[in-house]
Amino acid sequence: MSDVVITVRGEHETRIAPERAIAHLTIRAEGPERGAVVERMSALTEPVRDDLAARKSAGTVTEWTSQRVSVWSERPWNNEGKRLAPVHYATVDFSVTFTDFAVLSWWAGEVAERDGVQLGWIEWKLTPETKASVERDVATQAVGVAVARATAYAGALGLANVTALELADVGLLTQPGAPEAAPAPRMMMAKASFASDTGGGPAVQLQPEDIVISAAVEARFAAR
Repeated sequence: MSDVVITVRGEHETRIAPERAIAHLTIRAEGPERGAVVERMSALTEPVRDDLAARKSAGTVTEWTSQRVSVWSERPWNNEGKRLAPVHYATVDFSVTFTDFAVLSWWAGEVAERDGVQLGWIEWKLTPETKASVERDVATQAVGVAVARATAYAGALGLANVTALELADVGLLTQPGAPEAAPAPRMMMAKASFASDTGGGPAVQLQPEDIVISAAVEARFAAR
């Protein structure tokens, strides 16, 4: 009896608590005079930079970055359809990485009280070492699922021996020209918005979400 070729897919997914939190915030200034707006932006930004530098030195912030100030002008319309005098805007974005989420919560509450500061969102992440380790484990588990499926199919046909022929990320075993799916493993990045709290204590409540890491493979086996 000739070999029977069995093609299967194996998937596996795991959830893991984040180890890093990257907070995004924007400082914004606006006004009728370009020079005054730029000066105000500098005045609003300096204490935030100083605070982050101090926190990094103390070890409560692992790293932070800021982009160059963006300055632009717009001429708004009034209710009568006439163009008004130009309004000048300036913004600068910050990204701040924390390992202690309680510290992040207090910091977010404090910085939200500053003039011109707008809190954006939080990215929950893993360290590169953890991410690589979990991805390897998830990929291994996905291959195990594929082997188990192929073995089950072969057993249903009364075949006992299963030999792997091909193994690839999802989509790479399809016919030429067919659309490819995303490779595995992949990580779904959790995000969370800042939410205000009207009570005492921190002005921001954080609920870290688990990060989902998944893998999927396709495999061909010969069964006899």
